[in-house]
Amino acid sequence: MKDRFNTFDSFDESDASFDDFEQAIPLMSEEEEKELTESIVPDELPILPLKNTVLFPGVVVPITVGRDRSLALVKEAYAGDKIIGVVTQKDEDIEEPEDKDLYRIGTMARIIKLIKMPDGSKSIVIQGKSGFEVEEFTQSSPFFKAKVKAFPKEMDIQGVELDASIRNIKETATRIINLSPNIPSEATIAVNNINSPTFLLNFISSNLNVGIEKKQQLLEIQKFSDNLKKVMEFLEQEVQVLDMSEKIRTKVKSDIDDQQREFYLRQQMKAIQEELGEDAEHQEVEKLKEKLAAKKLPENVREEAEKELRRLEMTPNASPNYGIIHSYVEWILDLPWDEYSEDKLDLNFAKEVLDEDHYGLEKVKKRIIEYLAVLKLKEDMKAPILCFYGPPGVGKTSLGKSIARSLNREFERFSLGGIRDEAEIRGHRRTYIGALPGRIIRSMKKAGKGNPVIMLDEIDKVGSDYRGDPTSALLEVLDPEQNDTFSDNYLELEYDLSKVMFIATANSLDTIPAPLRDRMEIINISGYTLEEKTEIAKKYLIPKQIEENGLKKEQINIDDESIHMIIDQYTRESGVRNLERQVAGVCRGVAAKIAKGEIEEFSVTENDVEEFLGKQKYFSDAAERTTVPGVATGLAWTPFGGDILFIEASVSKGSGKLNITGQLGD
Repeated sequence: MKDRFNTFDSFDESDASFDDFEQAIPLMSEEEEKELTESIVPDELPILPLKNTVLFPGVVVPITVGRDRSLALVKEAYAGDKIIGVVTQKDEDIEEPEDKDLYRIGTMARIIKLIKMPDGSKSIVIQGKSGFEVEEFTQSSPFFKAKVKAFPKEMDIQGVELDASIRNIKETATRIINLSPNIPSEATIAVNNINSPTFLLNFISSNLNVGIEKKQQLLEIQKFSDNLKKVMEFLEQEVQVLDMSEKIRTKVKSDIDDQQREFYLRQQMKAIQEELGEDAEHQEVEKLKEKLAAKKLPENVREEAEKELRRLEMTPNASPNYGIIHSYVEWILDLPWDEYSEDKLDLNFAKEVLDEDHYGLEKVKKRIIEYLAVLKLKEDMKAPILCFYGPPGVGKTSLGKSIARSLNREFERFSLGGIRDEAEIRGHRRTYIGALPGRIIRSMKKAGKGNPVIMLDEIDKVGSDYRGDPTSALLEVLDPEQNDTFSDNYLELEYDLSKVMFIATANSLDTIPAPLRDRMEIINISGYTLEEKTEIAKKYLIPKQIEENGLKKEQINIDDESIHMIIDQYTRESGVRNLERQVAGVCRGVAAKIAKGEIEEFSVTENDVEEFLGKQKYFSDAAERTTVPGVATGLAWTPFGGDILFIEASVSKGSGKLNITGQLGD
């Protein structure tokens, strides 16, 4: 039974429950019961569908009527004999039911009172009279009408058996009232004062805390003895629920004192969840256990995870250690311990991918093809540790992505520039608040596979200070003989990195410690020649900028002479990064002309380059050569490429000794 009272003005075609009456329950006399029993069901009745209420004979319920068909029915019936048929919808969500959506067993009722509401709806108070069965619906508009026949209850028990059953029903109902803290004690008096067995059963059936389907089952039972058994079954279920609730309340109350009200409420909620198996902490641990059972792990890793899960179960949720242990177990389960991408060992496909993404760089492409060839012949080979060394803008980073695509592997990249803390590589100890694994392990989790391509960008810019030297941690990572047992400070478990293909990039080798440099295979990616830059611009840069600037291929054409002019006079670099910026400037200029309606398509010539990019930025160094005595030309080398410089000598009185200085970095 429900734990609240309803009044007649608070219903919305919903259940009128036993404990819902704040007013006195109308008791039925023997004369009234006889009148109900002898009520004659007419051959045809107007039918009022209810969404979530089952009306039983003798029971009085208030109903709010809002649907058009229901309003039309109430208006006509109230003006006449006030007799209607009430049936329940099979699905309360259907707003405009058809005859197939209604149950066939219902209750004839009389409208006791009609109240007009301010919003135009109407509330009625109805009392069930006797049961009926729908034989056929004869009308659906403006409201339902149906041919019906009587559906009487069969009183198949009498005497002592009936008295014992009724007493049992009343005692159980009284127990429910006493166990429910929100049901007033007056309800007990009301139940005990009901003398009519039929009305008592109907009244309790109407107010049972069960679904509409089960109430409809009770209405459709014709034998009184069967009805008694079913109602008693539902009452016993309610008693069990209330007994459990009382047990929970008692258990919680014994663990706390009266001054800890907030703690009491939380404990009560926790106890309820424990009894229902819905405890959040328990659920979370169970999810981790299920994940662990399904995860393929090395035996030592599984043992560690199981040990930590047992600790987690014994750790209170409020403890700081709970979050630390939980995060640690999640990290173990999220890492790919035995999950690998299937390498695509197709040498021709790999060559196509590398050629498609990059022009030139034959030495690098040859090395990747060789690696694939050996991997095809020897599947358990350790991945090479490559270091692409060269000036900025030559495609070192993007080449790593192409290699991953050609191998059908995941690609992860992180920059080492400015890193000075060894913990960034090897991870933090779990004793620290907010501890995390190092970047290597984080990259493995993000990749989700045990054999990704990981790019260590700007390895030449790693620093060191009082917090440690990150290059020392990289020694283990980049050593094929050691990295199959890499140990992160956070995990404190050996992790196999031998299947990972590490690719480092650097602009200069001078700042890379010799032991670290010795562990990598250095591949020099030098700058591009004029011809190579021209091809890169035509095949990659210009099509890319045409698309990014909203142009179509047929709207713009840049000839070779214009490209040469841009390279010679507006860029001075080994790579093509600045060249791409200048090409973008030309494309924007053409896009502006097209957007203004000045042109529909444009062919860029040398004369147009200056208009779009401005005055020439760089001039030939050869023009600076001079025959003036005391001036010589020297060659200089930087990570950005080669250059020439002019050396001027001045005459001064000497000591007769020869001092050699500078030596241009030699």
